[in-house]
Order: sequence, then structure tokens, then C-alpha cells
Amino acid sequence: MFLEWNATDSTSQALPHSAGGEKRCCWLDNQGLVPYEFAWEEQRSLVAQRISNPGLDDVLLLLEHPPVYTLGKGANLDFLKFDPTQTNLPVHRIERGGEVTHHCPGQLVGYSILNLRYYQQDLHWYLRQLEEVIIRVLDSYGLQGTRQPGFTGVWLEGHKVAAIGIKVRRWITMHGFALNVCPDLRGFEYIVPCGIGNQPVGSLAQFVPNIEIEQVRSQIATAFAQVFQVELMRVRSGESLRS
Repeated sequence: MFLEWNATDSTSQALPHSAGGEKRCCWLDNQGLVPYEFAWEEQRSLVAQRISNPGLDDVLLLLEHPPVYTLGKGANLDFLKFDPTQTNLPVHRIERGGEVTHHCPGQLVGYSILNLRYYQQDLHWYLRQLEEVIIRVLDSYGLQGTRQPGFTGVWLEGHKVAAIGIKVRRWITMHGFALNVCPDLRGFEYIVPCGIGNQPVGSLAQFVPNIEIEQVRSQIATAFAQVFQVELMRVRSGESLRS
């Protein structure tokens, strides 16, 4: 779990930026396998730019990470099953809320840099919308993703398949979601994922044989555009959104 909340069912609704029929532009930057530190630094750069110039377009980064563990700013080290000072495993304490999670290849990570002033200035609403993106992707496979009261994320038949964690600064968001498509789940055995010890972590591959991450990448982009009512513009290979 990255952030606790009081559960309510929230679905997409008319947003301020779409009231006149014109959709807000959001740049889609499809990346490959990116070291965590690089993506973290890119997010911070994009957020800083938008704090200086709130009129800049939004951004959605879709990528994978090499194996890494991240802890929220107040995360409990008791949820690590190893000593972070006596290991070669990469561990980063970052600015999001919540406990420890694991990223690895086969997990599709989405970092959304949105200015919530153009949407709704409501963090619970934003978390529910991110969950809705994942739920719609699962539905495209005939799978029923669910929420759980008191937690963020998406579950599939009792397995947590997507974790969500955010940081918001002056209503500009960073971090986002991590959907287990076809990862090696053994990396989760070294932690208590999201501080939840009584529920297993799962992946789409357990329910959809031979699923490929590139197929899911496209579906995530489509669902994101629908839920947030934006027009996605793809960043061309070799281009960068950073100044």
C-alpha cells in the first residue's frame, strides 16, 4: 500500500478542462528498461518545470525498471526482510507516501505528471482514477479488478496486481502506478509488499497465458486517455521532454 484512504467508488466524470469539448494534451513517453534513479530524476525535472510554468502540457511516462526496492518517506524498515545496509540489492527511500514495494522487468510502471488544477484538486479522486485505468485494462481481458476498503491499488481474485503511490507538489503529481504484467514475482519474497502481510502479490500472466507487456502498454495508454479525458501525443524516439 502506498497511501491509505477511506474507500468510495469513484468513476470518471466531466472534468474542468473538457467542459468546453476541448481535451487537454498529455505527452505519452514510451520508454524501455530505465534505471530507477534516471526515471526518478526525470520526474523531478518535469515537476519543477511545471511548477515554474503551470501552463505546460501533462506527461505520462510508461516504462520498466531493473530490480529495485523503494520505500515511502515514512516507510517502516520492519517490512524489509533483509538489512538494507548489508546487501547489494538497490534500495531507495523516496518522497511518496506508503511502505516498501518492488519494481522489476515485466512490471509496467506509469508515472503521470499532471496538473490537478485542470482536473480535480482532490487526491482521493486522483487515486481512484488511477485505479480505474487499471480496472479498465483488466476488463479488456474479461478480468474483474477490484478495490479493497482502506487500501490503494487493484486486486484480481485476491491477488494484488497493481500498486499505486503518488506525490503531489503544488497540485503537480509524480510517481503513479505499477502493474504486474509478467514479472518474476520472487523479488517480492524479500519484503512485505506495501506492508500487507496476509495477501499475495499476483500478475496478469497468472490469468492470461503468454501476455506481453507491449500489448498492455497500449491498453494502459488508451484507458488513461479515456479516464482522464486527455488527448495523448506520443513523444518521438530520440526526443526528450526535459529542458
